[in-house]
Amino acid sequence: MHEESLGNVIRDYLTGEDIAETSYEEFRQALARLLVEEKGYPRERLTPKVGVCFPVDGAQYTRMIDLAAWDAQGRPLLFVIFCSGEPGSYVREALAAARVYRAEGRPGGVPLVLVTDTRDAVLLEAATGRELGRGMRAVPTWQGAMDLGAPAPDLPEEALARERRILFAYSEFLSGGCCQGACRPRARP
Repeated sequence: MHEESLGNVIRDYLTGEDIAETSYEEFRQALARLLVEEKGYPRERLTPKVGVCFPVDGAQYTRMIDLAAWDAQGRPLLFVIFCSGEPGSYVREALAAARVYRAEGRPGGVPLVLVTDTRDAVLLEAATGRELGRGMRAVPTWQGAMDLGAPAPDLPEEALARERRILFAYSEFLSGGCCQGACRPRARP
């Protein structure tokens, strides 16, 4: 199922900006609220809709991440990906996105990934793919994420190219949809 516009405008919980209401936006807003109000994440350390931009065969592609958390030094800490199906079905794509992502001027990827449909969740260590927890209780608190989120190592170029191919294959399912053309700098803490 692709994300569809509902023709309304709502206020983004994190930024206070007016944004288009979509079929998935209520879930993104609920996840942001959960992280801030129940899990203790500082609002200013969360960014909605972050693009993972990557080249494949000379073309630029994007996979949008629903929420990103940044540590106190401004390094990526956690990607949160909302999925409209069973979270386990999105694990490989989410790992590829975390491994491919490069913050401006910083090596390595994102150390932690949470894939959730807001009823179930899978928390993963991106570097190894190891499952750290399952179920909504696996959503880490801010301190828990800080404790788990050691900086991710850089991948060798050959491994990074494989991860880009994997992410490309998943992203092509969304071709022409919400994720394309979104590579642009975003304000981050």
